[in-house]
This record gives sequence, structure tokens and C-alpha cells, in this order.
Amino acid sequence: MIDRRGLIGGMGAALALGLLPGMARAAPLAKVKALGVLRVVVYKDNRPWSWEEGGKLVGLDVDIAHAIAEKLGVRADVAQIAADESVDDDLRNGVWKGGLLGFVPGDLMLHVPFDRVFASRNDQVAIIAPYYRESFQFAGIKSQLDLEGMPPQWRGRKLAAELDSIPDFYLLGSFGGLLARDVAHYMSGSEAVAAVKDGKADAVLASRAQIEEALSHGGADRVAVRRGPLPAFTSPGWDIGMAVKENSRTLGDAVEDIITAMAASGQMKALFAARGVSWAPALAMG
Repeated sequence: MIDRRGLIGGMGAALALGLLPGMARAAPLAKVKALGVLRVVVYKDNRPWSWEEGGKLVGLDVDIAHAIAEKLGVRADVAQIAADESVDDDLRNGVWKGGLLGFVPGDLMLHVPFDRVFASRNDQVAIIAPYYRESFQFAGIKSQLDLEGMPPQWRGRKLAAELDSIPDFYLLGSFGGLLARDVAHYMSGSEAVAAVKDGKADAVLASRAQIEEALSHGGADRVAVRRGPLPAFTSPGWDIGMAVKENSRTLGDAVEDIITAMAASGQMKALFAARGVSWAPALAMG
């Protein structure tokens, strides 16, 4: 069955490139190659994935964006987008419509949840290429608390977490709110991890990537990671993927092939290691 929306979108791109109508399905990828630029959208202030340092945009997602563009034979134009109220809004602003202040949507957006339910309610995009399995970890200063102990034992210790995040809700609400007064809020998980490294907090609950990247720059001699699971912590982890416009399936297919090849060759593992993070393949990668 022909997808009318995809067909119309493909025809528009084909006309813009001067392609024959019969080549419409290949237009999105062809357009990127014809222009010589792949516009990739990443999140602003999302260390270790994408952040500004010395006036330059850096991070894991930025590295992946450049690797994809290089393999397509084009240049990467990486643009930042501030997180909105929901990832659904982010996809609208970053991929298929654009932002209110004139933000031009990208050809590809990184750091998108790879989840069937989420994908089913965002039919304007195709969610593709799962490339990492993220999870949360608890880490703290070895001399200050028993990391393998039960959370009530941490009462009176300063616990860092990103504001309004899953770690924040867990620390505030678990065990009858026993730890609520001990939680210090930060604007990002990376800032929360930095607070522990700087001695401003005793422990942190943040993503594994945030903790590993921060400790790769020092502090691993004083800060350790809990080995066992947290009691009553319900987040098992999640796959991270990418998104393209729904009518850009040819670009999506090409990107998926590239990510699969990077994983198989060891390039993805090496890319993560260069940022101090151990690569965990997404479960959806098989």
C-alpha cells in the first residue's frame, strides 16, 4: 500500500532536486548528498552527549554525527536544540516542523528514545538506528557512605540528582520520603556528578554515561559506583536511537547501515572510549 504522505513528501524533495518522479523515494538521501551537508540536531547542555566547550560543540552525539556524515560523503552541520516539555515536542521542533523562533529542522536527530509505544504516537518521524543502552547508576565518595547498603542508611548525607528526573523522584519518594531532606538538586545529571567530584555532595544518582565520563577526568580514586541494584528502583534502562522525517526513509536506511557497520567494526566502542564511556549496545540492536 502506498503511503500518501511519504509519497507527497518524496515528490516535493525530488522536484527540488530536479529528479524524475520515479526517483521520488530516493530523494531525501539524494538531497543530502546533492547539498553536501547533513544537518544533525543534538540536545543543548547534554553532557557527555553534546555540550559547548571553549566555544565548540563537542560530545558523543557530536562525534557520531560527524562519523555518519563522513561515511555519507558529506559535511555535518550540527545544531543544538533546547529540551522542551516532552520528547514529542523535541521531535516536532527538531525534525519535522521546526521551532517557533525559526529553528530549521534537521535531517537527523540524535538521542531519541528507541521505544515502540513512543514511536507509535510520533508518526511524523521514523525512529531508527538504536546505538546505545543507557541506565542509571549510584556513585559516591567511598569514605562517606556504604554504597552497597540500603538507602535509609544514607540519611543525613547530601545526595545529588538532576531536578525533576527519575533519580530525583526516586530519592525524594522512596522509603516514605526518608531521604527527601538530603537531596540536592542540579540542573543536569552531569552537574550532579560534578558536585560529588568537587566534594559538594556525598553521592549521586545519574546516568551511567554521565558518571563514567566525569570520572574519566579524575576522581575515580575517591568515588566508587554501586555494584548491586537499588531496591525498588524500577528503571531497567533504555535504548537510545535517532529520528528522521517520516518521508526520509532512504536516509534512515543509510544511517542504520552505517551504525550497524560502526558497531560491528569496533568503531562505536572506540568512539565511546575516547570520551571515557564504555559502550553498551542497545538491546534492539540484537
